[in-house]
Amino acid sequence: MLVMKFGGTSVGQTQAFSQVTEIIARARQQDTHVVVVTSAMKGTTNTLIEAAQAAAAGHEQPYHAARSELLLKHQLVAGQLIADGVERAAYGRLIDDLLRSFERLCQSIYVLGELTTRGLDVVSGLGERMSAPLLAAVLRAAGVDAVWVDAADMIVTDAHFGDATPLMEATCAHVNARLRPLLDQGQVAVVTGFVAATADGIATTLGRGGTDYSAAILGACLGADEVQIWTDVNGILTTDPRVVSEARTLPELSYVEAAELAYFGAKVLHPKTILPVVEASIPIRVANTFDPEGPSTLVLPEREVVGSVKAITAIHDLTLVNVEGRGMIGVPGIAARTFKAVAEVGANVLMISQASSEQSICFSVPERNAAAVVSALEQELELELRRHFIDRVRVQEHIVIIAMVGAGMRGTPGIAGRIFSTLGAAGINVIAVAQGSSEVNISLVVSEEDAAEAVRRIHAAFFELPTPQTSDLPLSP
Repeated sequence: MLVMKFGGTSVGQTQAFSQVTEIIARARQQDTHVVVVTSAMKGTTNTLIEAAQAAAAGHEQPYHAARSELLLKHQLVAGQLIADGVERAAYGRLIDDLLRSFERLCQSIYVLGELTTRGLDVVSGLGERMSAPLLAAVLRAAGVDAVWVDAADMIVTDAHFGDATPLMEATCAHVNARLRPLLDQGQVAVVTGFVAATADGIATTLGRGGTDYSAAILGACLGADEVQIWTDVNGILTTDPRVVSEARTLPELSYVEAAELAYFGAKVLHPKTILPVVEASIPIRVANTFDPEGPSTLVLPEREVVGSVKAITAIHDLTLVNVEGRGMIGVPGIAARTFKAVAEVGANVLMISQASSEQSICFSVPERNAAAVVSALEQELELELRRHFIDRVRVQEHIVIIAMVGAGMRGTPGIAGRIFSTLGAAGINVIAVAQGSSEVNISLVVSEEDAAEAVRRIHAAFFELPTPQTSDLPLSP
């Protein structure tokens, strides 16, 4: 059994729909049980959300314009790829009903002057409810027996609107009851990604990376042989190809490596996405819709790896916050109070580094949260600052975290030495360093102006052929 997820770019226009149809038809020839999970057409969700936000701000015209734009966008694909007039008319009625519902909802938002998270879930999930039946109809027009299924009828979540958590026992019972009969009859099930519902039937969404998450949930419930994430890149690369043109596709990664890369800025997989398949030990394949015969990446369960750095990624737009002072030495609770204050302002801490002397703690937060974090720390640590136990709370703006990820770093001596000697030779200053005990990740902080060159230099050190001057440390495959 295959679960195949297609992102917004993969269903962005008529030609993309045709490409996706060919990929699914080919997969259907190799496996009789295929589930397809689709995102909204590219740009649709943003259009829906922006129109609803405009309605809450007292503007009617944007949601009327959005209705016309989205109707045309979807009917254009239907008109070009669905030859049967009855089939095309049936889809026309469905999308018209959905968009009328959208207009009524926006009218209510306009009158109330408020867009709640619950209301936003209803609005933002409409894109998938327009694309899934369209893709199913296009597949039928191409001779593939397909039926669309609303994930809200199967994926049961809590009521945390905007980022709901699935209740797996109830979800798996619904998934198997709804999808297995279709699959056993030889039909391709085309399921809406991103959307779900509470046990009471109230619409929810799965948050960032929601369609990938939907695919992983369905794959885990059905015991799929593989979950495939079809996107617009050739798998997961060694680094950002916009920074390093020599970046290449990684043929395999472990679950933990993929999670680390996603956390540190790689856009292909979201960490939460892989949780259901990790527990079920199901492989994930990341492939390119527009180059289906090209290289792809297979993400697998943990295994012993011989090698070095697998990939390099970076997070930009950060600020480094330093809490420092000689009076901190041996004083219990400073770190706990520091991060309690940060948590209270809702800031995400991406990296922590503390000297063994205990004279300073530094950590990075998004630039947008920096002012609030500093204010909260100065308030929480007011007494220590006044008594000079803590000298100051200092910030360094415009910094970047560069993360080197690879399970093969574990037990391989000299990796950190190569990284720092490479940066030192290039005159790049390392501001802070962190390495977890798992040794899967080495993270360091550099200034924004040095970030691109640092990534290029590290990539060259680990992924280019060695010269006589290069050490004989193992290279990544």
